[in-house]
Amino acid sequence: MNESSQSPAIQTPGVTARIEMIFRSLMRTQPRTRADLKNYVKAFLGIKIPDRQICPDHDSPLDYLWHSYTADFPHLRTAADCISPQGNADAIVWANRAGGKTELAAIATLLDCTFKPHCQVRILGGSGEQSGRMYEYLTAFLNKGLEDLLSGPALKSRCRFDNGSAVEVLTQSPTSVRGQHIQKLRCDEVELFDDSVFAAAKFTTQSTGKLTAAMELISTMHRPYGLMHKAVTDARRLGTPVFKWCMFEVIEKCAGRTCSQCPLWPDCQGKAKKADGYLKIDDCITQMRRASRAGFEAEMLCVRPSRENVVFADFDPAVHVTPIDYNPSLPLYRSLDFGFVNPFVCLWIQLDADGRVRVIDEYLRSRATIETHAAEIKTRTPCPEEKVAATFCDPAGAAANDVTGTSAVRELRALGIAARSRRSGILEGVELIRRAIRSGAGQSSILISPNCPRLIEALQCYHYPDGPASAEMPLKDGIYDHPIDALRYFFINHAKPQKTTARSY
Repeated sequence: MNESSQSPAIQTPGVTARIEMIFRSLMRTQPRTRADLKNYVKAFLGIKIPDRQICPDHDSPLDYLWHSYTADFPHLRTAADCISPQGNADAIVWANRAGGKTELAAIATLLDCTFKPHCQVRILGGSGEQSGRMYEYLTAFLNKGLEDLLSGPALKSRCRFDNGSAVEVLTQSPTSVRGQHIQKLRCDEVELFDDSVFAAAKFTTQSTGKLTAAMELISTMHRPYGLMHKAVTDARRLGTPVFKWCMFEVIEKCAGRTCSQCPLWPDCQGKAKKADGYLKIDDCITQMRRASRAGFEAEMLCVRPSRENVVFADFDPAVHVTPIDYNPSLPLYRSLDFGFVNPFVCLWIQLDADGRVRVIDEYLRSRATIETHAAEIKTRTPCPEEKVAATFCDPAGAAANDVTGTSAVRELRALGIAARSRRSGILEGVELIRRAIRSGAGQSSILISPNCPRLIEALQCYHYPDGPASAEMPLKDGIYDHPIDALRYFFINHAKPQKTTARSY
C-alpha cells in the first residue's frame, strides 16, 4: 500500500477529539425504551442481555433490569411493565447459578448512578467476597472508558459520580447497615445473610424527590426454610415483583445437536432451540452430571429449593394438599401445641374409614390468653363440643405455672375443653408423620386442606440444624416446629389410645 492509500485511515487529533466527544455524549444519553437500554448496555459495556422468556411463568434478565431502571422514570413504563402496588421499587431476583444476577445488579447500579443524580446506592452481599464481586463488576464497567462519569478515582469499596450519586460496599454486620439512609440497596446472595443484618437492612431505604426507594433481594434459593424462600413467599402477600429465570433463559442457542441423545433433554424438551443466552450447553451438562438431582433442580432449574436437609422430604403439596371440608359422619379430633411468644396451635383433624388423616383447619396465634384461644377454638369447631372425639395436647401443658399456680390443661378444662396428653419422644411422632406422608409401600395416608397454610409451610420447611455435622433431632426454630408438634401429638395419641390419659383437677 502506498502513502496516499493509507492516509484516510489516519485519524487526526481533531477527529479523535470529535469521536471522544460523541462517545461521551452518547454515554450520557438516557435510554428511553427497552431496546434502547439493551443496546446501551451492549454498546458501552459489551454485554448482550438475554431478553427471551423461555419457561412458563419465568422472566428474562432484561425484565429485571428494565424494572430497576424505570422505577424512577414512570413515564417510560407501559401497562405491561411490572409495578409494585406498594409504591416502592422493591424487587426480588430468583435466578440460577451463573445466571448473571450479580453482573446485572452491577449494571443496574451503573445506570442508577449515571442517569439519576444524587442517587445513593449500597451493595450488601451475603459475604464480603460477594459484595466485592458486584463492586468489581461496576469498576470494570467504568474502566471501559466510562471513567469520565466519576468525580474522582474509584476507591476500594466506594466511588462517587460527578452528578452527586455514589456507591458504597457494606459489610455483613448490623453496625455497617444501621444508620444508612439511601435510595437503593442491593442485597446479593440473600440466602447467606445473617438474620439480624437482614432485619436491619429493611430500614435503610428512603425515597427522595424524584428517586423511589428500592430494596432488591438477589439470590438463588437453596433451602426451603431460608431467607430467600421466606422473601418469595411474602412477596405474594406484599405485591413485591419477583423476577425469576433459570438456566434456559440464559443458555446459548442450541444448534446442531440431536435432542434424543442430549442429557438435558428431559428438562429441556427443546427449550434451548429458542434460547439466546451465553451459558454454554456443555457446561450445563457437566454441572448436571456432577450434582445431585435435588441440587441441580434448586441451583440451575429453580424448580424448588433443595430438600436434602428437610425432615419431610417426601411431602409434596401437589399430592398431599387438596380441598377437604368437615364431614359430619367422621370423628373430629383437635390437637394443640401451647405457646405464648411462640404461637399457640390448634389443628382440626378427621379420620376416614380407610385410616386416612384429613387435616381440615388450623388456628395459630401468639401473645393471647388461654381464655382467648378457647373461645376461638369453640367458635371454629364445626360440631358441638360433646361430639368432639378427643382433644390432644402437649404433655407439658399439664405442668403448673410458677406464677399463676395453674396449668394450661386445667384452664382449658375449666373452659369446657377436655385436653388429653401422652408423653413421647419427638422422633417417635416424626416417624409416624413420615409414614403417613409416604409409607414403605409408597402410599400416602394424609391429606391437608389449603385452609392450613402454616402447617403446609411447616411440612416443607421443618429441618435439621445446618452445619457439617449431621443431626438426628430436628431444629426447634420457634417457627416451623410448633405446627409440626401439634400434628405430632395427634399421631402419638391416636396411634396408642390406651396410653392416653385424662387428668382431672
